[in-house]
Amino acid sequence: MVFFSGKVCNFAVEFMKVKEITSAIEKVAPLYLQESYDNAGMQVGDPDSVITGVVLCTDVRESIVDEAIACGANLIISHHPLIFRGIKKLTGRDYVERIVMKAIRHGVSIYSAHTNLDNARGGVSYKMAEKLGMTGVQVLDAQQGTQRKIVVFVPKAQAAQVEQAMWSAGAGVLGDYDRCSYRLEGEGRFHALEGANPFAGEVGEDHVEAETRVEVLVNKARCSAVIAAMLKAHPYEEPAFDVIPLENEDRYSGSGVIGDIEEMDGKAFLLKLKEAFGVATVRFSGHLDRKVKRVALCGGAGSFLAGKAMAMGADAYVTGDMKYHEFQGNEHRIILADIGHWESEQFTKEIFASIIAGLNPDFPVNYAKEEQNQIQYI
Repeated sequence: MVFFSGKVCNFAVEFMKVKEITSAIEKVAPLYLQESYDNAGMQVGDPDSVITGVVLCTDVRESIVDEAIACGANLIISHHPLIFRGIKKLTGRDYVERIVMKAIRHGVSIYSAHTNLDNARGGVSYKMAEKLGMTGVQVLDAQQGTQRKIVVFVPKAQAAQVEQAMWSAGAGVLGDYDRCSYRLEGEGRFHALEGANPFAGEVGEDHVEAETRVEVLVNKARCSAVIAAMLKAHPYEEPAFDVIPLENEDRYSGSGVIGDIEEMDGKAFLLKLKEAFGVATVRFSGHLDRKVKRVALCGGAGSFLAGKAMAMGADAYVTGDMKYHEFQGNEHRIILADIGHWESEQFTKEIFASIIAGLNPDFPVNYAKEEQNQIQYI
């Protein structure tokens, strides 16, 4: 990874376009994983523009846009979206409008990966777990009801081409496996009426066709695309297929993580937190003599998962933005620790940098020098 500095940094980058990097990010953190209130994705700019350099940050600030302009970088990638709500006017009345106007004026694109990266396998909470050296990490609160099963009946000879089309459209992914499906051989029976143009058999005749039942899993957000690909590849003019909602948990997508560390007492664990995240203060409740081995984490505002952490047997739960009363009542069951919202998400930049390095290890990438927690302590 090459990090640039100084005033001139727009050297050759092999003409990589904005959309190449954003597509790579969305392979790790698909936009359909974001929460309904969120606005992840392209905020400002042209996806087809050629990149001269990238600045990574947690929050987009005016000073960071100035920094990008000064060193010739024309893409800013942030964790928190610049634009959460609709913009009706661009008059420069607040920092969001000023940043949008300045970015457009100077050809700077802005892209954000927020709750989609929170909910993604290998996302924000996984990075926290990495900083603590946790093992056996898994999703704390898995998404549920997001999967669909598509079942289609295909002439045996064309089963592979229909299956491949659905895979290519995003079906058949299960954890560390892709191109997953199930096949079952059988017979399809039909009678073509006047006006039909049957692929097999004749109009007015009963027909029996050797068919394959093909089943694939797909996230509901990709369901329409997979069905469209299946219909395009299918030889029948009227394919028979089912779309079945599943209540299964998606064990690879969801909020927070849980895993294990080397056992230590509560005080040692809190000191470990301070060191790993570079924080001066940790707000906590619970008994310091408690042994901590099983740890749950959630980057950002994750107080809503404290109950889930206890139900999953965590000895400690770490997040940001916990309120006073949320600390109370469970001191005997768990150590609750608030390290701060920004502090818990500060290493998101490393995830972006790793994704870009996977495309081109020599691509110029910079962590914003003006990056800092917007909440200050005295």
